Amino acid sequence: MKKNLLLTAILVSSFAVHSQNKTITITNSLAIDREFETIELTKKSLGLPSSAKLEDYSVKESGTSTFLETQVVDTDGDGNSDLLLFQPKIAASSKKDFQVLIATNPDATKIINCYSRFVPERTDDYAWENNKVAFRTYGPVAQKMVEDHVEGGTLTSGIDAWLKRVDYPIINKWYEKATLGTGTYHKDTGEGLDNFHVGDSRGVGGIAVKVDNKYYFSKNFTTWKTITTGPIRTSFILTYANWDAKGNKITESKLISLDYGSYLSRFEINIKGTKEIAAGLTLHDKKGTIGTNIKEGWLSHWEPLDDSELGTGLVAAKGTLTGFDNYITNDKDLSNLYGNLTVKNNKVVYYVGFGWKKGSPFQTKQEWEAYLSSFASKINNPLIVKVKK
Repeated sequence: MKKNLLLTAILVSSFAVHSQNKTITITNSLAIDREFETIELTKKSLGLPSSAKLEDYSVKESGTSTFLETQVVDTDGDGNSDLLLFQPKIAASSKKDFQVLIATNPDATKIINCYSRFVPERTDDYAWENNKVAFRTYGPVAQKMVEDHVEGGTLTSGIDAWLKRVDYPIINKWYEKATLGTGTYHKDTGEGLDNFHVGDSRGVGGIAVKVDNKYYFSKNFTTWKTITTGPIRTSFILTYANWDAKGNKITESKLISLDYGSYLSRFEINIKGTKEIAAGLTLHDKKGTIGTNIKEGWLSHWEPLDDSELGTGLVAAKGTLTGFDNYITNDKDLSNLYGNLTVKNNKVVYYVGFGWKKGSPFQTKQEWEAYLSSFASKINNPLIVKVKK
């Protein structure tokens, strides 16, 4: 009798482990091949018990020995992983099965391609990058330096573009040579450079609120929090001091993420005090050309920049980009191409980024806008994930 009980216990235990392995089907409804799109799996979506640990799981293409790179993310900072990320390749108008299983991925590299951090050694920047692009923005010490007339400060909530031309991380390397005095990231020695001027502009995707034909915006971020870095995604939160838009008290924070292979960062703006925001792309010296497609949901600016050319762009989900304003002024740095975005439940989501002619496949305005159009199509028709029962 005791032997039978023991056998039953072993069978139950074996079944419990086995049942935590899942097969998922991913469907691509578009007539284009898809890659560099991140699938987010949760314990709930996989039907796993709350006691399960996502870091114990790997993702394998069914019928093959091919494991995919994965990353787990603790979104709320409670010490437990909430998301399991991976990026499949799915051919046009097709579907593919994957296994999510308790196993060690023999092919895992865990190279941190998607990286971000606070940079106290350069005043108080916050910088982020993936294998394609890099960005930074500025903190309260840099703001106070300007307000106190101390040299070297920066006062803006605009977003700076770092024009990298290599697929490996450069943030730490560039800051180190600037800090040690062994070089400067304002000169291209083969990896790219920072020759993108922000000033009071919105840079690449900074926000504003328009009241009576005037644009108002926040000062530098006041606090930061890194959520994750890894092979697939980096994400972080920036908060801002409350600011005024002609009598309207605005409360703002940003959840920003950047995934592997993407030229665009995802901005999730949490905002109170307005029903609409404007996300801007700087027009610099107004020598560039804009492109707009409100129906598809994107805006573009293509401009000469030193000895090359640069495209910046904004993409938003269908129905959220309601219009644009090609705002031209003689005031220094305040000419921006603004996208008007509807605030819903105190939130706005859009994507912004750039393609540099020297550091990307985009050699013309047309090629850059084709990327934005394709990106818009993908976010409006996401890959469909179904867990097999």
